Formats: sequence, C-alpha cells, structure tokens
Amino acid sequence: MLDITHIPGLATRSCLSQEVLKEGELFFICGPEGEVSYQHNGGFGLYYRDTRFLSCLEMRLTEGNLLFLSSSIKDSHFAQFELTNPALNRDDHVIPASTIHIRALRVLDNALFQRLRLINFNPMPVMITLQIRLGADFLDIFEVRGFIRDQKGETFTPVATREGILFGYRGRDNLCRYTRVSFSPFPDSVEIERESNLATARFSLTLPPGRKVYLYMQVKPLIGDKPNPVLFRGKATIASGFSRAVRKTYSLYEKWKEQCTQFKSDNVFLSNMLRRNVTDLYALCTHYPDLGTIVQAGIPWYAAPFGRDALITSWQALIVNPDIARQSLYFLARLQGKEDNPWRDEQPGKILHEFRRGELAACGEIPHTPYYGSVDATPWFIILLSETYRWTGDKQLLTDLAPNLFAAVEWCRKYGDMDGDGFIEYAVRSPRGLTNQGWKDSWDGVIDPRGSLPTGPIALVEVQAYYYLALKRAAEIGRVLGKDEWAGELEQEAAALQRKFLEAFWMEEEQYLAFALDGEKKPVKTIVSNPGHCLFTGILPDELAVTVARRLLTSDMHSGWGIRTMSKSMGPYNPMSYHNGSVWPHDNAIIAYGLRCYRQFDLLEKVVTGLFEAAMSFPYHRLPEVFCGFTRRRDGGPVHYPTACDPQAWAVGTMPLLIRTILGISCWGNEVHVWAPLLPSWVQEIQICNLAAGSGTVDLEFTRKQGKAYCGVIRATGNTRVIIEN
Repeated sequence: MLDITHIPGLATRSCLSQEVLKEGELFFICGPEGEVSYQHNGGFGLYYRDTRFLSCLEMRLTEGNLLFLSSSIKDSHFAQFELTNPALNRDDHVIPASTIHIRALRVLDNALFQRLRLINFNPMPVMITLQIRLGADFLDIFEVRGFIRDQKGETFTPVATREGILFGYRGRDNLCRYTRVSFSPFPDSVEIERESNLATARFSLTLPPGRKVYLYMQVKPLIGDKPNPVLFRGKATIASGFSRAVRKTYSLYEKWKEQCTQFKSDNVFLSNMLRRNVTDLYALCTHYPDLGTIVQAGIPWYAAPFGRDALITSWQALIVNPDIARQSLYFLARLQGKEDNPWRDEQPGKILHEFRRGELAACGEIPHTPYYGSVDATPWFIILLSETYRWTGDKQLLTDLAPNLFAAVEWCRKYGDMDGDGFIEYAVRSPRGLTNQGWKDSWDGVIDPRGSLPTGPIALVEVQAYYYLALKRAAEIGRVLGKDEWAGELEQEAAALQRKFLEAFWMEEEQYLAFALDGEKKPVKTIVSNPGHCLFTGILPDELAVTVARRLLTSDMHSGWGIRTMSKSMGPYNPMSYHNGSVWPHDNAIIAYGLRCYRQFDLLEKVVTGLFEAAMSFPYHRLPEVFCGFTRRRDGGPVHYPTACDPQAWAVGTMPLLIRTILGISCWGNEVHVWAPLLPSWVQEIQICNLAAGSGTVDLEFTRKQGKAYCGVIRATGNTRVIIEN
C-alpha cells in the first residue's frame, strides 16, 4: 500500500457505522441504514478490481427521508435493512409515520442485487413516490484514500432509459468502465443531474393494505476496451437473478462451512465469533484468473492480495482449513520476484507485498503490478510452507514449491542481507514505495523514543527472528527433499544468526530487545510490541524469553484489552495512532502463541481474555484490524479506530489462532498433538469437530473440571491419531 494512512482531511467513518458485503472481487460498503451518501461518502460504495463503480445510493420518499430501524449481515454475503416512513402530509389527511415497512435485501453475485419489499399497514391504499439516487465516480481506490492525480480519464454523461441508467468512464489505461443499473419494474422517470453525474429514478407506487409490493435493482460493473456495453436484459432477469444469487451464495457458504473445522462452545458469544470468523475467511478468499485463490487483506482499503497478510492469516487459519494456506502459497509463488526492478522494489526470489489491478496500476502511476516492498513476506513464505507441510503431510506441496523455497532462501541471503552482516534489512528504492517495510509500515511506524525517524537501512527485531525460524524450517524441508548438505548450511547460519542477534539487539539496561538497528547499526531503543513476535520463533533462550514476555504484560504495554504497539512511556506514544500505541489483535495473537511456547500460561490467559472481552464491544463481535490503546476503564469498552478495516484478514484469524493456542493443538502429518490445554474461566467446554490433519479428520472435546482442562477424542478418521500430553 502507498504510505497514505494519515492524510490530513481524509473523510472517514467509524467502524460502528458501516455494513460490508463481499463476493469474489466485488465488495460493497455502506452505512448501517444502507445508504451510500453522495455528500458524506467516507469511502462507501461498490468496488470491483480496485475501482469504485457506485459512489451514491440514496433512497427517500418525495415527502422526506426514510426512517432507519435496523440492519444485519448474514455470513458476510447477505444484508438486510429495515426502514419505515415519516409522516406523509396529503391534501386532506396525513399518513402516520411507521405505517409503511420497507425491507431492503442485498446480495452480491457478479453484481449487486437489491430487493425492496414494501408493506402498507394502513387500512386504505397509499400512493407513494420512491426516489433512488445513484452515482458512479469510477475512482481508483487509491484516489478514494487520498492519492492526488495530475490527469484523469473521461467521464461520460449518464444515460437514462426506461429500464434504468448507465454510467461510464474511459480511463487513461484506455479501458472503459461502466456501471449498469437496471430495475424491475421500470422506473416511471429518470432524471439526470449533469453537473454532478448523478441520476435519480422515480417510482410511483400504489400500496394496497397488507399486501407485499416488490421492487428489484441490479448494479453491474463492466470493464472492456470498447464503449458499447450490453445495456439491459428486461424485468424477469433481475428478479430471478436476485433469487438465483441468494440460493447460490447460501449454497457456497454452507459447503464452505462443511469443509472447515466447526467450533462449538458453552459460551455462545465465543461460538458466534468463531462461526463468523469461518465465513469471513471465505468472503476474503478471492479467485484471480490465471493466478489462483488467495485470502485478501481486508475491506475496504486492502481488498487485494498482500503477501504478508495472506501468509500470516493462512498460518492463523490452519486450524480452520489448511486449503487457505495451500492456495495462498501457490498464488504467491506464481508472482515471486523474477528481476531486479527498483520501481517495484522487486528482486529475484522476493515475495510480493501488494498487487493491484486498477487504473493507477495499469497506467504506471503506482508500482503495484505487483509491488514488492515487504521485508518479512519472504521469510514468512518459508515459515508457512513448513507449517503447512507439518499440518498436512502434503509432500507434493513441497515438491511443487521447492524452486520457490530455494529462491526465497537465496533472496534472504543475497538481497535481504544488504550489507553482509547476517541480518535482513530494508531500504525503499521506489519513488512511490513504502518508507517502512515491516508490518508497521506507516510513515512513522519505526521511530525512536524521542520521536525521530531513524535513517536506514533498517533491521527490524522481529524480522531477524522470522529469518532465524525460516532458516531452521527451510533446513527441515531440505532434509525431506534430500538436500542434506544445503540443510546443514542453513542450520549453521541459523545458529550464527542467533548469536549475533542476542549481541546486537539485547538491551541489558532495559532488559528488553531493541526495536531495530538503524543504518549505523545502532539500536533503536523504543519499547514496542515487535519483540513479542520473537517468542514463537525460538530465537531467545528461556530466561530472556520469559523476561520479554513479562515486560509485554506490564501496565505501560498492556491496555487491559490487549498489548499496545508501543509503551505509554515512550515520547511518540499516541493511543489513537496507527502503529504507535494502538492495539492490533493479530499482533497479540502472535505474541500469545509465543507465550505458550515458553509456558507462560498466566500471561496467555490474560491476553486471550482481554481480546475476547474487547471483541464483545465491536459490531458482530468481530475484532477489527486495530483499535485504540487507551487504558481500560471499569465502564465502557475499547475505543474504536476510525479507519480500521473490518473484516480484516489477520484480525479474522486472531480468534482461531488463540483457540488453537489455549488448547495446545499442533499437527504433524497424521498426528494431532494436544499439549497442556487451557480453558479460561469464561468457558467450560469447547468442541473442535472436523479438524483436518494429514489424510483424516478428528473431533475433540475440551472440558474444564476443578480448574483443570481435559481433552477427549470423540472421533478420528483416516490414519489420523491423537496424542494427548500433559
């Protein structure tokens, strides 16, 4: 992503006030009342291939605005909005407020379908005029976020017909983009607002008492190199298309849930969280022709392939469905770096950071075709490949991706280690690239205790730990592939890296790890959460690991809801910042996984409980990408971050990873290992059903009795067996 997280004046809306639908490369985001406002848009609209194809969707009656009652989203793909009428003044009488009910149902299936159902609860017929105002600005999503362009393409005046409306735009990439809106029944009139490129469709409706009246709409995005799209297909197609889309999406989600692990608990809130996590993962998994399927990073701003996000999310979601990891690995392997290209920060063997297909990318205004500015995606590729093999025993995966593994290791050795000191560093080369290229990739994401930005190249603390684990795991895979000599070299390099790491990063006075090394190899001494990622990699000896773990849970780091990205004692601390004092659920989940590795069960329970209780305060009990790091108070919940993606992939993966962590579940081929399970006080029982491991599945039951958790095996299929260890 471009470094535009904090553009002054950028219009935003709270994550409390949005509803999201996603299907394939199409997603729709609106306010809770279902509206996409022309005046106060906030990034809402219908998006396809990084372009906004609908930027206004407003419904009202001639006499005034509709009154909002409620809204809900089912399984990330089906939306329902409940609306009613204000008082309607007529010549000789008044239609009372809340006597006409309007239910709007929306679903995505290569288009946005909407069905309005109107019911008149008055004892006499009522005539109303419903107005639907629409607009399409065809902005690239980077423009929506604040990117300023020197030149733009040509916007066509909307075309009105009896059946609907056609919006159009010819981009500087010579592609024509159209938004085709069609209705059933046809509107009585369509008015074009030429100055604003908006159009209003009006429907004069007579509503009999107690009878249902239906009105259908379809919004279809079209892209082509010729300005002659298919216009409309008639009334029947839209109504039947809506019904077909509802049946199709329901069937696909049900099939997905059957293929995944099912989580059941006596805590209904936990069960609902995990159920939504499973459906959110399906919504975020997106198929690209010729490339395959990958889990996208998040909606709305990061609805695209991101290397780091896909890899971490796939790792988190192994307990849900290891196919997510397989598909993401193959996708990223196909786009692995081939050449040395400074414009894209590309190098041979490097795993991409972000891939876009909008007008700005096609015109070369941004380098995301794809862009490779990520320092940690490549070691994470190696880690995930190893973890997926361990979980599934799929040797074909290793055979297929062996060339990509070797190339990734070579990138770490040759290009990642910029100065030959054994550490992986980064420095931006692209004029439109990211200044910071770790997971904290905002412009001030790497900062010293006084608030100054260190000069590069930068060697991040967690990246060295990832690299250490990647070397050990690559060696493990190498031995499976018969590359014993190569594996031995990597093991020696890992041991050398560990020694250098402890010498360079451990701060004896602070009893903690440095954030990074700057361009002069001086430690950046800011107290941040990044060292917590080192715990699961094994790079720290036990004594230092426990010291780091306990430092992360002190009051200046732990808000009461989660571990902050930065200590309150640091100069740049700001609980409302993106990376300098906020709380990121995925950051906490990775740390929690590491806490188990060093048997810090009291700290683990504190982290898991804080995040679970935080989730209770968010819409649909879904953890967002990030929330503010204010200290927890007795009354009130966590403070929302205004531009957080929701759903966001590695936030969605947080709860499944936490469940795997507290239950102590790991897989080695056909063996499921359960070690020292932990159940917090707020849950007495968890069932894990249809857990895929190796060539079979298992059903497990965890119960807490007299303060201790026990695991029982309900069922096992194939050659899979369960090993329970205390």
